[in-house]
Amino acid sequence: MATQVLPDVETRPEGTDTTGNDEPKMFHYVKKNKIAESAVLGNMVVALCGETFPVTRSPKPGSPVCPDCKKIFDTLRPGGDA
Repeated sequence: MATQVLPDVETRPEGTDTTGNDEPKMFHYVKKNKIAESAVLGNMVVALCGETFPVTRSPKPGSPVCPDCKKIFDTLRPGGDA
């Protein structure tokens, strides 16, 4: 098994779409460099699917991911210019 290095434009899930108990229904993929900026400054981020929101939570293993973001993420080339 080989290890892949993903590009700087790689994304990670961030949550939106809250349920009534302050937990997100699903997480979205956003650019890594925008996550810290949003968390510190409160700036809005744009997910791969186009949804815009401020970063407020980190995903936990097994958290649901936006199906549109996942579909787009799966088409990105690892280690390349995506």
